[in-house]
Amino acid sequence: MSCKEEKTEIIPEEIVEVKEEPLPDIRYGFNFDNYKVINDTIRNGESFGIILDRHHVFYPKINEIATTIKDTFDVRKVRAGKPYTILASKDTTEAAQIFIYKLNKIESTIINFKDSVINAYTYKKPVKIVEKAISGKIVDNFSHAIDTLGYGASLANEIADIYSWTVDFYRLQKDDTFKIIFEQKFINDTVAVGYGKIKAAVFNHKGHDLYAYRYVSDSLKGISDYYDAEAGLLRRQFLKAPIKFQYRISSRYNLRRRIKLYGNKVRPHRGTDFAAAYGTPIMTTASGTVVESARRGGNGNYVKVKHNNTYSTQYLHMKRRKVRVGDYVKQGDVIGWVGMTGNTSGPHVCYRFWKNGKQVDPFRQKLPTAKPMIDSLKPKYFEFISPFKKQLDSIPLPQIEEIIKEENTEEKIIAIKN
Repeated sequence: MSCKEEKTEIIPEEIVEVKEEPLPDIRYGFNFDNYKVINDTIRNGESFGIILDRHHVFYPKINEIATTIKDTFDVRKVRAGKPYTILASKDTTEAAQIFIYKLNKIESTIINFKDSVINAYTYKKPVKIVEKAISGKIVDNFSHAIDTLGYGASLANEIADIYSWTVDFYRLQKDDTFKIIFEQKFINDTVAVGYGKIKAAVFNHKGHDLYAYRYVSDSLKGISDYYDAEAGLLRRQFLKAPIKFQYRISSRYNLRRRIKLYGNKVRPHRGTDFAAAYGTPIMTTASGTVVESARRGGNGNYVKVKHNNTYSTQYLHMKRRKVRVGDYVKQGDVIGWVGMTGNTSGPHVCYRFWKNGKQVDPFRQKLPTAKPMIDSLKPKYFEFISPFKKQLDSIPLPQIEEIIKEENTEEKIIAIKN
């Protein structure tokens, strides 16, 4: 008996293409696919009511919305220039149902009046915090160096605040260097929305390293401050200058100053002149109470602040004053703006300094420091800063330089990040 070999027929498997369903467009907690989406910006003269009326919400309903949410959000405070999103129904009415008022890149006020229950609340986009480490070289000024590295002026301002008691940013020299470890905030992983903590930094100025470390020395109060490599507090009772940076000292305290305009007669100058651009903010160099705020004679617009029974400071020739007599101002608060009022030939602030009722040169005074760290806390502090110091020391300094041709054909060299 013979066996015939069986043949197996192979049938090709049918290929079925499976289409993936698109993911829903979820934003601000809503499925945008379910609405007609209108993105716009509030124009001059527009109000919350005008906007909703244009999107088919009648005024009785608008008044009900405004009244219901008044304790949470005052609809009268919407401002021209602010962006907003309206989620409207997809039916023939296309009536607005949700109003999203964007306060900034992170926060929005959401007003939901889709159903019978009307409510308003703040929505915050998830923020991702990324630690960054950068280094740079001073060629022009510090703010320009930070800008060249691709970071905003607010980072430069925060660093300037940390070092404002110990570093005169006007006196930074070409080839001084800096390294900074800081936090940067992002939404959607790519959109930068500001900065977090400045964790550590070091300036090399005139060959000396000036370290700054953020540290909470009092765990009960939880207040952070910045200390140097020896646990010395960077904060002092007085700032180095009433202007952050981008100024020059055009005239110093000099009791024997002679002025050509007045026939070379001796005319004592009991202040220090900080020349800066017209309108530059002027800061109080220490906390205290405003005892004078007026416009008078050669002083022009001026402010005087009493800090305690020993020290007072005065700021002359302001364009405009921001504070009144009796106001309490904190160190670094803006009290006015650089101007040319009174006897002055150019925009500057004349900074005057009193000690025990007598005008003195602030740069020749041994000024008091803030309360130092107690000795028992120092070992823990040194342990805390050790990894930050290693990280700072390992950050390479910029090696690449970009040469930019100026209009006058001179070359300006600006350090850029590694």
